[in-house]
Amino acid sequence: MTDRLSSAALLAAFLVAMSGGARARAQQPVRPDVDPRIQALLSTVSVDHLRETLAKLVSFGTRSTLSSPSSPTRGIGAARQWIFDELRAASPRLQVSFDTYRLKPQGRIMRETELRQVIAVLPGRSPRRIYVTAHYDTLNIPDQTAKIVRPSPLPAGFDAQSQPGQNFEVDAPGANDDGSGTALVMELARRFAESGIDFDATLVFALWSGEEQGEFGALPHARRMAAEKTPVEAVFNNDIVGNSHGGNGGFDNGSVRIYAEGPEDSMSRSLARAIQRIGAIYLPAHRVRLMARPDRFQRGSDHEAFNAAGFAAVVFREATENYARQHSAMDTLDGVDVEYLAQNVRLNAAAIASLALAPPAPIVVNDRGAATIARGASGYDAALTWQASPGAVAYRLYWRDAWTPDWQHQQTVGNVTQFTLPNLSIDNVVIGVAAIGPEGHESLVSAYVATRRSFPELQFVQ
Repeated sequence: MTDRLSSAALLAAFLVAMSGGARARAQQPVRPDVDPRIQALLSTVSVDHLRETLAKLVSFGTRSTLSSPSSPTRGIGAARQWIFDELRAASPRLQVSFDTYRLKPQGRIMRETELRQVIAVLPGRSPRRIYVTAHYDTLNIPDQTAKIVRPSPLPAGFDAQSQPGQNFEVDAPGANDDGSGTALVMELARRFAESGIDFDATLVFALWSGEEQGEFGALPHARRMAAEKTPVEAVFNNDIVGNSHGGNGGFDNGSVRIYAEGPEDSMSRSLARAIQRIGAIYLPAHRVRLMARPDRFQRGSDHEAFNAAGFAAVVFREATENYARQHSAMDTLDGVDVEYLAQNVRLNAAAIASLALAPPAPIVVNDRGAATIARGASGYDAALTWQASPGAVAYRLYWRDAWTPDWQHQQTVGNVTQFTLPNLSIDNVVIGVAAIGPEGHESLVSAYVATRRSFPELQFVQ
């Protein structure tokens, strides 16, 4: 009788404990996807301030990399000094400097030239860097090359921009290319510095020169970051992001294109998917259109310098372009839809802030660069291992069919560094893992990628 009473008492105590735990779980608030700090940051983006910045940039007449740097009111020198002064005055939290290179004549750099990149750093809790970039130089091909001698017929590969006799002082207003991106970066530097948010990542707001000649400003910087093993996690490049009226009569002020270098499981593609996911949370009406190529056909921008150096980098492009205005004196203020530009500023802000508040992406390779994935004890499971990400409290696994570009399935696991997905063949799916921080912010997804096989040189009987 005593044993039966003891058993009943234990069962009752267990049921009470279980019901109490259930009530505790039911009362625990569910964290919303939207971070109110990021919402507040987006609300500070000013259409009026963007318009004022654009007007000032255009007022320099030209920002050609090869224009005279000595005038205090016109040309590349006056423009870069104004950008520098504006960023320095924006906030004492910003560490503003010139990143300067002197180039010999080469390619479209027709004479010895000093290139100054304007860099504003907002220090975070960790050294990992997230860049947001644009180029502030401009180009007017028709007027700049009007007096060069063109052979007839033109030989294959003839490049008017690498010929003598050019005039680099002609008007090249560059309101959209890339005044729109420059205004975006300057606005974000100001608003992020004013936000008071304590970001884990260090944010770098970079404005390049030499882009119109072939990314000559971004290239040495990206290569230096790679040589110094600086942890650059993501690059948000913005080049031509302010026009909503296409040259073919089309109109689109509700979407933006993001180009990302492959292969499908590259970190650049992971960055593009993250921007699309975060954008849908904070700006659900502003569609992010992902483009599975480095940039528009046979065109490029500064993000490619970072891709070439081994960093994840994407470029934002407006939804519909007016090619007739680009690289000409027609690239004026009336070709920029500032309200549309402001939406692209907010999209950048939401994605940058979310990733800067998240832990770094997990490392899913060993010291030899091989993916830490196996078939498990059964030979038919997906046994995953990864390195712990500083600050992570949980991880989220993603997988998809190997032919499919977008993640199809996900599972959140605890604060662990290994997990097995039973009976899931690693031959048939692609698997990735992301780190989740204590406030719910998620890192980029690191995919498990097979190393490319190498083959020996063959020897033949002579």
